[in-house]
Amino acid sequence: MTKINLYEYFNLSSKPLILDGAIGSLLQERGYKSDLHLWTSYVNFKYPDIIKGIHEEYINSGCNLITTNTYRTNPIALKKSNLQLDVKLAVEKSVKLSKYVSEKYKVLLCGSNAPAEDCYQEERTISQDELSNNHRLHIDLLYDSGCDLILNETFSHFDEISFVCQYCSENKIPFIISLFVTQDLKILSGENLNEVTDFIRNYNPILISFNCISKDIFKKIIKNVKLDFNWGYYLNCGSGSHTDKNISCGVTENQYAEIVKSSLNYNPKLIGTCCGSNPNHTRKIRNLLNEKTNS
Repeated sequence: MTKINLYEYFNLSSKPLILDGAIGSLLQERGYKSDLHLWTSYVNFKYPDIIKGIHEEYINSGCNLITTNTYRTNPIALKKSNLQLDVKLAVEKSVKLSKYVSEKYKVLLCGSNAPAEDCYQEERTISQDELSNNHRLHIDLLYDSGCDLILNETFSHFDEISFVCQYCSENKIPFIISLFVTQDLKILSGENLNEVTDFIRNYNPILISFNCISKDIFKKIIKNVKLDFNWGYYLNCGSGSHTDKNISCGVTENQYAEIVKSSLNYNPKLIGTCCGSNPNHTRKIRNLLNEKTNS
């Protein structure tokens, strides 16, 4: 997609932009097992046409942005894996196949940057140098390979949030930071959500998002957090816990549409779906937003 002012693109849109849905759990449903360390990013290298096909399914269902399948191509994850993949080569190949689709259909490409360690891990087991080097390298590779923006997703530790915000801001890399939040509206390192969003806003993200949380936690956010900033969400649609290794759909597209309807009065700038979702959810969101616009 031709380079645009992303801040204006989000701000001037007459309705929320739509992010694509799950890739990893969708691959699981279609018979591709997840790897302990790489999740489903290995499919990029073994079956690239499968990833292209999933991107196209989401685009044809109505999304404005697609996400690279790079949730686990970061240096820490690759180091632990048995594939012995070169980080630079792994990220460049992953972005290239997604970039091909985004340019073909003229949609934005988000570079997925995950937490350095497991996204639901409460205790840090790597040093701060390892943490910063992991994100610095992964973000640079994603952006230099052609991503339009960096989607830092499922972040829930303040040290990572702080580093990523400062790094992207200082290097003028457009970014979204998407938070995982507990039932008591705190991140896993213990900070209150309002405290965290106040901090993030200082670094001028495109928006602050919430992802992989349940509909119940989302309702708490809507009720208790002052959403006076650009924000978005893509909720967990799985049938069990967010920590499940094998994920299946537990929130239908019609059920998700009801959640979307209830959120529109709070002016989200971005709506998508997370684990357990599929292109039917995206299509339902698109149809709903089109109906609202035309009514």
